[in-house]
Amino acid sequence: MAHLLGGLSTPLLCKPKPISASLNHNYTSVSSFDSLYIKRAAELADKSAGFTAPHPNFGCVIVVPNGGGTVVGEGYLYAEGTIPAEVQAVEAAGEQCRGATAYLNMESGDCHCDNSAVSALIKAGISRVVVGIRHPLQHLRGNSIHALRSEGVQVDVLAEDTHNKTIEEALKSCLFVNAPLLYRAACQVPFSVLKYAMTLDGKIAASSGHASWISSKKSRTRVFDMRGRSDAVIVGGNTVRRDNPRLTVRHGGGHLPRRIVLSQTLDLPEEAHIWNVSEVPTIVATQRGARRSFQRLLASKGVEVVEFDILDPRDVMEYLYDRGYLSILWECGGALAASAISSGVIHKVHAFVAPKIIGGKNAPSPVGELGMVEMTQALELIDVCYEQIGPDILVSGFLQPVPDLTPTIPSIQETSAIDPTISPYEASIIFFYKTWDPYGAFSNFSLHPIQMPDENEELVTWSSVEHYYQAQKFVGASDPIAKSCIEEIKCAMSPEEAARIGRRIQRQQPNLVRPDWESIKIDVMYKALKCKFTTYPNLYSLLLSTAGSVLVEGSPHDLFWGGGRDGEGLNYLGRLLMMLRSEFLGDSSTSQSSLLPQTSESK
Repeated sequence: MAHLLGGLSTPLLCKPKPISASLNHNYTSVSSFDSLYIKRAAELADKSAGFTAPHPNFGCVIVVPNGGGTVVGEGYLYAEGTIPAEVQAVEAAGEQCRGATAYLNMESGDCHCDNSAVSALIKAGISRVVVGIRHPLQHLRGNSIHALRSEGVQVDVLAEDTHNKTIEEALKSCLFVNAPLLYRAACQVPFSVLKYAMTLDGKIAASSGHASWISSKKSRTRVFDMRGRSDAVIVGGNTVRRDNPRLTVRHGGGHLPRRIVLSQTLDLPEEAHIWNVSEVPTIVATQRGARRSFQRLLASKGVEVVEFDILDPRDVMEYLYDRGYLSILWECGGALAASAISSGVIHKVHAFVAPKIIGGKNAPSPVGELGMVEMTQALELIDVCYEQIGPDILVSGFLQPVPDLTPTIPSIQETSAIDPTISPYEASIIFFYKTWDPYGAFSNFSLHPIQMPDENEELVTWSSVEHYYQAQKFVGASDPIAKSCIEEIKCAMSPEEAARIGRRIQRQQPNLVRPDWESIKIDVMYKALKCKFTTYPNLYSLLLSTAGSVLVEGSPHDLFWGGGRDGEGLNYLGRLLMMLRSEFLGDSSTSQSSLLPQTSESK
């Protein structure tokens, strides 16, 4: 996958190797008829783009074959920590599932340690499952297919035994809808899209720097949609100084991408729209030691500052990979765009071309110097699409092909064998962070509803530990608005949304937070975790299986509940789980005081 950029060789992103012959057995022919429903599953999956991170986009369609191909149930995964697509489709289809066929754009990937998606299909009596693509994560890949086949369910995988144009188109739709996850798995960086608007003569601004507006209102509305499908939006310092952008989505939806500014010198204005973090967080990535006083100013505004020894796009992307991001939208100027392309981290391009000519010898272009001197060195887009949006033309294409599932993503042990400088995690340390990790069910964001007593000792059901934890910040507050805040959190459709609501209210209306929150919040989390692990036997067993290992919540940015970027975090979540494990094992030698140092830092 490596290619040359004006003499610069991009890093090797992944090394393909053939699928094992043992994986290619017991298949029947997948027909063009099947391809239509696989494409429908991909269309459903796309409804949650931007909401599901770090999960894939999952869609499920259940069809009664002998009924002329009647669709009897559909579903899609809305967000991390919500009901699986397969469970939704089975519930919609009811008794009509018996003998029916289920179509999945991607192999089921249970991250809740209970195989709920696969179990739903088996218990409902589904006789055949057609899978668009296998799961790209090694610890999940093939597991669901094996589980279904072991229960006598016929499983066919698209394009692994039959090839024709219709099947290839369906396969492409499955790859495209989960391109962020596929790139992330293969390349160890988030999927990155470069977006820009330019005139017919290739300018993104006038010689004066004025750039509002090159594209039409319809094109700008499409950009809001692109932002809403991304985990974060990146700009450079020049964009902040020149345009003072807000980088919002303006659609009123639940997902709001982070805003990230890359600036080596921090030569940035003290007042800017992007420093307002009341609704959307902002992260500033800079060179270590840059303008300490300005860093303190940003921190006072609630802006997170992350320092790098050298501010390089690849280092930033690797850091965002560690934070669990799937998809990044770059809306930067030409200099930063060129640096990102040269670093090999840009995977796709969206170029809005407006029917305007502005001229100007010094007017900026969308991509700066790449060191190319001949047209033979030019980068060519793959799978190019053209779309008219109002008076503009949107040209889209991939700089790097979407990774198919021919490569087997190597494990850390295999990578270490290839490159001895890469060391695997020590066996005595178990890291968990996002719910797609092998131990992701330990996360407080996992889909495991719990029942906890309210102020009147009546049991109340909460969708996740995070829902309960965030709501407890406002319990007992005298202000009646606090009760509406609790209800808003309780009704949040995903743990991520519950967390965002709770943190926003805490930041904007600190008077609503119960006065004893700092002293009780650890106990609140512990009680919720204990309820979760005693309610679900499979989680109880999983926790006990880690006996002798140190548990570390691997968040690189949460220094309270997580381990931090360089291990400087307090790792309270990991400590609580180890304390809970000791309690279950009857180990009285492990006390709360030994595991939990006292602090007043807040989440």
